[in-house]
Amino acid sequence: MISGFHPKMFASTISEDKMLQSEDIHKLAMKEVGDFLTDQGFEFLAVNSQPKKDPQFVCLKDQKLHFIVVRGCLYPENPKNFDAKLMEEVRDHGIKYKATTYFAGVGFANAEDYNLPLTQNDSYAVNFDGLQMVD
Repeated sequence: MISGFHPKMFASTISEDKMLQSEDIHKLAMKEVGDFLTDQGFEFLAVNSQPKKDPQFVCLKDQKLHFIVVRGCLYPENPKNFDAKLMEEVRDHGIKYKATTYFAGVGFANAEDYNLPLTQNDSYAVNFDGLQMVD
């Protein structure tokens, strides 16, 4: 098993198609990151669950503002890779509001065999190492 991957089962938020669609992957990534932020004590000010409508989360923690961009991907894509130009634009927008900007990349794979396709009937592994601050 690859470090950082944790097995899970699909929630009922997945569409009826057997193969995961990009919208399904985004929903799963949003859920993973939302749960993480809640566990870390972030207070949600705004949540935008539309893919590529950035940032997805605007949060407060310790009286500081945080912008979080969420992207999900399938193995073997590296969830830590992000679009530097996009993140620079979001960071610059965040600076106007004195917000710290983060990237939250979440990877998914078939838990039985990472090289197999991922369908809604499969258990899945999650690769999420927390927030990456964008300087």
